[in-house]
Amino acid sequence: MYLLTGSYRPKIDRALRRLRERFGEDSVERLSAQDASGEDTVASCNAMGLFAEAGRLVLVDGVERWKAPDAKAVAEYLAAPAPGTVLALVANEIRKDSPLAKACAKAGAVLAYEVSKRELPKWVAEQFARHEVKVSPEACRALVELAGDNPHELAGEIDKLALWADADEIGEDEIELLVAARADAPPWTLTDAWGRREVAGVLSACESILERSTRSGGIPMLVGSIVAHVRRVQTAHRLDEEGVSPRDAMGALNARHPYVAQKAFEQARNFSADELREAIVRLAELDHAVKGGSRLPPELELERTLVAITRPAGQE
Repeated sequence: MYLLTGSYRPKIDRALRRLRERFGEDSVERLSAQDASGEDTVASCNAMGLFAEAGRLVLVDGVERWKAPDAKAVAEYLAAPAPGTVLALVANEIRKDSPLAKACAKAGAVLAYEVSKRELPKWVAEQFARHEVKVSPEACRALVELAGDNPHELAGEIDKLALWADADEIGEDEIELLVAARADAPPWTLTDAWGRREVAGVLSACESILERSTRSGGIPMLVGSIVAHVRRVQTAHRLDEEGVSPRDAMGALNARHPYVAQKAFEQARNFSADELREAIVRLAELDHAVKGGSRLPPELELERTLVAITRPAGQE
């Protein structure tokens, strides 16, 4: 028996496809835990075991919704399973110490397929490579930004893009053109534009983030993200003047990847120390304003501050 679980649904689907191919569709019975109980599943396994000569597969999806009696029925069955029958249970998420997971681990195999959010851009690149399609790192990150962090939805977008590309390289522009935005816009679209001192880009990113935000308290959270980024760039500015390299500054910048530190150093070189100190002051005033310290709409206060901390000195 197998228990397949995790957020990496495309890999689960591939594993199930290989498993079904071992038996043939005529020898597979597919059930849903929404309609089939643990006892129903056991009955299907035993019934197939009586007649199947070449082996049969009972596949049950959504078993995370099962209750204790269902898990107990399956555990009792696994103590003496029907010969020639393979039971495969699929769960979106299930605790390792749950009775069902323990019973499955004892009698068969628990296969957990996960992709961490931090590794999603790398995973996206690997999926494009499976299609023999070249893609830039920026495009991989842009796809995650636009489509979200659900591997199943990302896999669908990758399949679509690979078919469209037909072996041509895919860049960030193609991703933005072909992928419909449905995830919260990440704050780094704004901070990247700020680091380049592009006022129009900052305002456009700000508008996109606020339009696509699905969370309450979006503006205070966004302000907090901007403050954290500006402080990182301020630290990078100081370390750069001291002769510290971006790689050696990763710890001080709390950067998990050299790319993050390198970007902070590059952005720091576009600002003076005084400008970065002034930006921190303006952002503190903004934080107060959006939390009730101003009669102006929070969106207007945010836009005014972003323009002030982005435009080069002397520009009005």
